[in-house]
Amino acid sequence: MCRVLLVKPLEELGDIVGKMYDFEIVGDVLTRHNHTEADIHITIVARGKIKAYSQDWELIATAGQLLNFRPNEPHAFVALEDNTRIFNIVKKFGGQSNDYVQE
Repeated sequence: MCRVLLVKPLEELGDIVGKMYDFEIVGDVLTRHNHTEADIHITIVARGKIKAYSQDWELIATAGQLLNFRPNEPHAFVALEDNTRIFNIVKKFGGQSNDYVQE
């Protein structure tokens, strides 16, 4: 069962935007999405443990790790520990970011 994540937008700083995602229980999912070639996207694992995955790869990340995603690379996250928190930071070249495009 997919549960809705608790999402809090971060203060916008020009062309940098971000959101904090709280995964309350193991199995909570941030659904598959991607970012355009005009975006730089990183994810910071603030606490807990997640699995990030795409069509041809997956990795496990724990608190303190930073993940960098290629443009137009669909990816998703699933919590592997209760109370996991990540921050998604997106910078758009030449203007405001749409944050992400959900598939």
